[in-house]
Amino acid sequence: MNDLLQVKDLRVAFKLPEGTLNAVKGVSFRIPRGKTVSLVGESGSGKSVVSQAIMGILPKVAEIAGGEILFSDPVKHGEVLDLARIHPDSKQMRQIRGGRISMVFQEPMTSLSPVHTVGNQICEALELHRAISAAQALELATDMLRMVGFPDPIRAMRTYPFELSGGLRQRAVIAMALVCHPALLIADEPTTALDVTIQAQILKLIKDLQSELDMSVLMITHDLGVVANMADEVVVMYHGEVMESGTLEDIFRRAEHPYLKALLHAVPRFDMKPDERLKPIREIEHHPDNPILKAKRQRRIICEDDPPLLEVNNISKSFTIRKGGFFSQKSTEKALAVDDISFFVNRGECLGLVGESGCGKTTLSKIIMRALKPDQGSIIFRDQENNPTDVLALEKKNLFDFRERVQFMFQDPYSSLNPRMTVQELIGEPLLIHGMKDPKERRRYVESLMDVVGLAPMHINRYPHSFSGGQRQRIGIARALALQPDLLICDEPVSALDVSIQAQVLNLLKDLKAALGLTYIFISHNLAVIDYIADRIIVMCRGRLVESAPKELLFKNPVHPYTRALVSAVPDPDLDHPLDLKDLLEGKASVPENWPAPFTVNDQHEMTMVALGGGHYVRVHKGTDSTAIPQPDMRENA
Repeated sequence: MNDLLQVKDLRVAFKLPEGTLNAVKGVSFRIPRGKTVSLVGESGSGKSVVSQAIMGILPKVAEIAGGEILFSDPVKHGEVLDLARIHPDSKQMRQIRGGRISMVFQEPMTSLSPVHTVGNQICEALELHRAISAAQALELATDMLRMVGFPDPIRAMRTYPFELSGGLRQRAVIAMALVCHPALLIADEPTTALDVTIQAQILKLIKDLQSELDMSVLMITHDLGVVANMADEVVVMYHGEVMESGTLEDIFRRAEHPYLKALLHAVPRFDMKPDERLKPIREIEHHPDNPILKAKRQRRIICEDDPPLLEVNNISKSFTIRKGGFFSQKSTEKALAVDDISFFVNRGECLGLVGESGCGKTTLSKIIMRALKPDQGSIIFRDQENNPTDVLALEKKNLFDFRERVQFMFQDPYSSLNPRMTVQELIGEPLLIHGMKDPKERRRYVESLMDVVGLAPMHINRYPHSFSGGQRQRIGIARALALQPDLLICDEPVSALDVSIQAQVLNLLKDLKAALGLTYIFISHNLAVIDYIADRIIVMCRGRLVESAPKELLFKNPVHPYTRALVSAVPDPDLDHPLDLKDLLEGKASVPENWPAPFTVNDQHEMTMVALGGGHYVRVHKGTDSTAIPQPDMRENA
């Protein structure tokens, strides 16, 4: 058999109390030796169920109802095994699973033990599948951590997963999966929750290790930008069936199936026209007589000479970290999370806030909401009559009223929604707290809010767990809109959603901004998403503001090296624009000390924001002339 793996007419059924659910319905594809095949589709399309069937880790309620999974076992000189016929708990399957076929999961913390060190877990995988000593396992595990890019592999062997960043945890999972040199790596959404720069590094790492170990890869993802940069062949799934399959050229240049065409149109791109909308597979529809959309809160008519709705001036925030334990001397040190940040938000605009995890975006948003108190600085918020309010001086009733005007939308709707409350209670809670006591009036208002975000009012008594990820995010939007705020802070609201659901939510936020006169601060690490929804963008790195500009200027000509690295790291679903990893892989992208002059951050130079014209500002050494700042044109380079 020339292919490493062949899936033929695979059928997987779930035996549930309410009946049989056919999750996979006759799926067929192949994985050639040394090649990458991408399995693409929305959540619920059956992608992960196929991978679980290959690995023999299907849930107890699931069974393979038909078909074959033919694996050409390299250890047995190409002998063909039907994995669908091997018992999942048998010794033969345990030897294949982890030894010849390994898997990297979407969330690394669910596949790493929190009570064992990274070294223990990688060595365990080796000792299970190879007849080697503990010392040899230690040496091989250290080498593998070095290969996947750990800066200090020996120290990493002694660390626990919770001590690592998201990117390093994913690298540890990849090291554990590859330490036995498998013939096939199944990567199930390995970069969905990662920053765009870390994602690019992980994708490059998988490509390099694939070449070095002569390994095949099954990449499961809903991100077509990732597919365009990784795959040799693509299989598109929908509701448990294959809609279209073929080479990368076939899928991206000669798409035939309407579902695939719809997926391609749902992805935000840098070259979109000003009035162009994303095209989700299913549009959100509202009732034509919705009272909220018809009788919106009376808002100020925006004038050009209006002062900003929100002004943030010289905000800094540090946290005290305590070190030491029972038998060692305790010490403390300061970690600077936000360093002298200043910006403004105009009434009726969407300000995009961009940066990696840990750069201080969420800390800054919590300071604006008064969930955290800054070490220094001031925040001014203006009401409908443009009367200024010192946010940091607010107390009791005044603070209560301010929080009615500013609402927050969280990244993970599931963890921010109480699982014991129904949708009616979740969306109605802010209304009850702020004075709407009549249950019937509150229910009518909640039903109207559900219609605004495209949820059926008939589901008003359902609990959060019974909704999909996109529907839960819409519940979060409805809850945030309940008090009709002036400013909505959106913290990574679409980072973990499928492209089609992401398009739905982004279009919804754009429509609500126009219909209700809202102002947004939209936090994200994905510049393509920010480009679609924002009017003006500020870029943060290591707690500092490094660049600020209207989106047209920022994407036409990013000046700061960190901004250029972010732009180059966005995977584009276009075969003519592959990822440029040069800045990222040199390790200079997010290390301020390594940035070239005049951007370098060190003790020798004081930093300041310098105007480049047209509302474009960049952080450089104090005294630098704007004409001396290098401004490479990204479009010309491309």
